Amino acid sequence: MTRLPNKVSIITGAAQGIGLATALKFAKEGAVVIVCDIRQAAVDEAVKQCQALGAQAAGFVMDVTQRDMVNAVVAAVKDRFGRIDVLVNNAGITQDARLQKMTLEQFDRVIDVNLRGVFHCSQAVADIMTAQGAGVILNASSVVGIYGNFGQTNYAASKFGVIGFTKTWSRELGPKGVRVNAVAPGFVHTPILATVPENVLKDMEHRVPLKRLGQPEEIANVYAFLASDEASYINGAVIEVSGGMTV
Repeated sequence: MTRLPNKVSIITGAAQGIGLATALKFAKEGAVVIVCDIRQAAVDEAVKQCQALGAQAAGFVMDVTQRDMVNAVVAAVKDRFGRIDVLVNNAGITQDARLQKMTLEQFDRVIDVNLRGVFHCSQAVADIMTAQGAGVILNASSVVGIYGNFGQTNYAASKFGVIGFTKTWSRELGPKGVRVNAVAPGFVHTPILATVPENVLKDMEHRVPLKRLGQPEEIANVYAFLASDEASYINGAVIEVSGGMTV
């Protein structure tokens, strides 16, 4: 018994890290997986991995900051599969600097991808989902969006903004059968941490009561649950998945 049988699911930033883990989890749960990312080779590889699990999958090169590209992908998915059941707004970047050192380019780029990109994708699917009378939008926030973090003015603002989107859209779209929730991961072992020194990673682990970083699959499991009918009465929630680091 799968959790997401034939659910047509668009996942952004799906070629690596949490996004790839989510695509593979959705594939195992019976979803039709739509892989979206900015690099063709990585998209093709992710689609191949989903298909190897027995899932129907398709891939698109998509930059979430480009509205025309987002609209084209959503239209293509709707035309091919007839509906869109789930959107996972996973795509995101970091460009860290302290307030006094952060450039306008760093600030604008993170806001453009992490906040405006979520707006673009969600607005593009909203009419389709409300017309169906059913759908799920899942947004990637972060514990940084709840509690802040040194050197991450832009990232914290974007992830806090995503929580605002979630709360607002759950009110607007809920009456039409569309649920909107957010997941707030803590420190997760993904390529985004590749440049972090080993001693800093150890310190991050020490701050978590479980004494380890999260794995991408542990976030993907929560997305799969929230996308499924098992979560049919969860709407407007922000679920922290952080090993208890903020306790």
